[in-house]
Amino acid sequence: MHGDGTVDTTDARLLLALAQGPRAPVLALAEQAGISRNTAQARLAALETRGVLHSFERRGVDAALGYPLTAFVMVQVVQRRLDAVAAALDRVPEVVEVLGLSGQIDLLVQVVARDAEDLYRIAGQLLAVDGVERTTTGLVMRRLVEHRVAPLLRRLADPPAPAGDPRLRCGARD
Repeated sequence: MHGDGTVDTTDARLLLALAQGPRAPVLALAEQAGISRNTAQARLAALETRGVLHSFERRGVDAALGYPLTAFVMVQVVQRRLDAVAAALDRVPEVVEVLGLSGQIDLLVQVVARDAEDLYRIAGQLLAVDGVERTTTGLVMRRLVEHRVAPLLRRLADPPAPAGDPRLRCGARD
């Protein structure tokens, strides 16, 4: 871990191992990351403390829970009511994430629903929140790229060689 709290190369290797085997024991993760078991345990604890590791809720289990539809609701709010709107949205079980945006849309709200009628009910519930001025709902038809960080972790775990690195010479081999 860098002094500024960002993920370093070793953390990235450990996180990649965890992404590939989320139920793997710490010893297996350590071996895959090329570090000792104690180092892996300490780094995992530090990553968890810093909020880098999220709960299983981040995984897409919505359909298995009976909520096969996902939609994004773009919400415009009365600015002075933003905190109250966020608190009201937090009380709606089908709201799985709320992001504050810059621009004309204030909030991007991800919701899940059992079917189209349920989505209509949820959208109406969001529109009825005091401080919500307008909503626009977009139904997710299919996921083209799943939420991922592995490409970023791979880049961090194996950074490109510096420009003056002898490995970059023509014909150089490992």
